[in-house]
Amino acid sequence: MPTPAPVLHWFRRDLRLADNPALCHAVEQGRPVIPVFIHAPGEEAPWAPGGASRWWLHHALERLAEDLAKRGSRLVIRQGDTLDAIRALCAETGASLVTWNRLYDPATVARDTAVKTALRERESGVEAVSFNAALLHEPWTIATGQGGPYKVFTPFWKRCLAEGTPPEPLAAPRKLAPPTRWPESLSVGALGLLPTIRWDGGLAQAWAPGEKGAHGALRQFLDGPVGTYDTDRDRPGIVGTSRLSPHLHFGEIGPRQVWHAVRQKTDPRSKDAQRFLAEVGWREFAHHLLFHFPTTPEAPLRPEFARFPWRRSATDLEAWHRGRTGYPIVDAGMRELWTTGWMHNRVRMIVASFLVKHLLLPWQEGARWFWDTLVDADLANNTLGWQWTAGCGADASPYFRIFNPILQGAKFDPSGAYVRRWVPELSGLPDAVLFRPWEAPPSTLASAGVRLGVDYPLPIVDHATARARALGALERMGQARSA
Repeated sequence: MPTPAPVLHWFRRDLRLADNPALCHAVEQGRPVIPVFIHAPGEEAPWAPGGASRWWLHHALERLAEDLAKRGSRLVIRQGDTLDAIRALCAETGASLVTWNRLYDPATVARDTAVKTALRERESGVEAVSFNAALLHEPWTIATGQGGPYKVFTPFWKRCLAEGTPPEPLAAPRKLAPPTRWPESLSVGALGLLPTIRWDGGLAQAWAPGEKGAHGALRQFLDGPVGTYDTDRDRPGIVGTSRLSPHLHFGEIGPRQVWHAVRQKTDPRSKDAQRFLAEVGWREFAHHLLFHFPTTPEAPLRPEFARFPWRRSATDLEAWHRGRTGYPIVDAGMRELWTTGWMHNRVRMIVASFLVKHLLLPWQEGARWFWDTLVDADLANNTLGWQWTAGCGADASPYFRIFNPILQGAKFDPSGAYVRRWVPELSGLPDAVLFRPWEAPPSTLASAGVRLGVDYPLPIVDHATARARALGALERMGQARSA
């Protein structure tokens, strides 16, 4: 009796075995399954994964390969043109079906559409099927009463909630039938994802990539912070958030798994549960927007902001990059990012506001830096966050809302624990001047061992002056629009 043709399952940003619809479909065919990962970063240009994302991907692929091995399988790794790689694997193995889970970035949508069309051509004879594993609701399934996309979060999320409870997550396959002969594979190391100059020590201490690490992070959240999420989520000095964002981005855990775990562990009517699930909804909103407005990673959704009079200053941008602005809460956030590949969400808003409103530097510069340094760099979330802060996107923060980094620090880091951790040269200052050290008396600075301009920089811009400049720029944009 001839051996049935195998199925190729194409892993992408769905690096998990549980709640993986495409993998489950492959297994349900009762045929050998060949798990495949194809490294083709050029196909995601101009948003190929940055340095921190590549670090995460390396370790996530290693964990995935280990998990597959426990089920009698292995991960086949190729690199180069995706369609060529899939066609070659089909020719080598006789596979007649390829399964994958959908992505929604502009470049991957175009690539996946082309791959599916090519594989379904008559001369190819290979069936291709795709599934939703990344979102609760795919972007085209949620529409306004007029049939268009939403641009405001609250009605969008209400519409999502009206759709009812998401489907229960799928169990991981217990075993994957192996092919008679495995095709050749590259090693994970051959992809060259790790940095050649090892700057990643802080990432390794902070994170555990992989499906097991994702579920560990979820359990830790459900055992503690979820119960105080509504009040503690804005406090960077304590563990008050889930830290699930990189695991969700790489698909080591899915939103349906998170949704049901939270609903089972908590009272779904509580403010804490509702607030956290609304953050899952914000992620959905980000993908909804990116799918319907694919130019927004580079261009403002509100076209009038294309005329905004941004400054250019390599010196100011470098000070922001390195956490040397002279504003402690801003510098703490930028140093946390550089060390761990992550930044607390409240602090992300503060540092982003500082870049675009205090320094008048383009939001695209901030988006690119986050893209390279965040382990959870996600094109949809990154784009929505930066356009929200700049006031030029959907449901955006009003441009005239300019965060005061002194007041923001004192309000959300009242004990100073966050700043003292990441800006240790200021750790000896009392709370009263911690967020404005330039106002500290000389004796206080001396007692704390702080020499402003030497140990810690003076502010690169005055808050009041910067605020007035930003409002003036906004006014000039409005005048240009009406001219």
